[in-house]
Amino acid sequence: MESWPLFDLRLRHRDVTLRAMREADLPQLCAVLPGDVGHDPRLAMFASQSFAENERRLFCMGYWKALGTWDPASWVLHLVVSAGGEPIGVQTLEGANFPALRTVDSASWLVPAARGRGLGVAMRTAALGLAFDHLGAVAAVSSATLANAASLGVSRRIGYLDNGRSRIVDTGGDVVELQHLRLTADRWPGAEVTVDGFDACRPWFGMAS
Repeated sequence: MESWPLFDLRLRHRDVTLRAMREADLPQLCAVLPGDVGHDPRLAMFASQSFAENERRLFCMGYWKALGTWDPASWVLHLVVSAGGEPIGVQTLEGANFPALRTVDSASWLVPAARGRGLGVAMRTAALGLAFDHLGAVAAVSSATLANAASLGVSRRIGYLDNGRSRIVDTGGDVVELQHLRLTADRWPGAEVTVDGFDACRPWFGMAS
């Protein structure tokens, strides 16, 4: 697995560096995983585990699933976010049927101590720099519950526009409103995002080397 080109991919913007997550990162990330990250409510919660144990298990399973099912047409890229040399969170970029749809989705989390400092905007911007400027995405989408003001704020600050609402059952079993947002390539203002190691990754995204 050391030959997997994505392990050498590096994104940098302002004070953050993003790199592909490795299995060796899981223990440290699980140790700082915030209690409000949430998960797909369709996934099973084990009665034998506490809420925190379930969240850590599902986080690891999500990584293993993304790594084991990678396809150039549909992929999920989990990126470890670092600032000041310390891991502070995870930024995920997903492309479902990407060669046809050219649309990316995103998800992320930050440790509480790193919040409120603009790092959420910086890490999303870094991921969008990869998506728009290197992968040729035509749109990026995101979504968050109405209660998640921080995530909605990041999207709107970057330039996403509201794109309708839906109802979901959240991780606590409650029915909540989900706000959808969308940013098109023509509205992407661009940013100083440094991307290293991308050329070797091109075939993994279905692009000519």
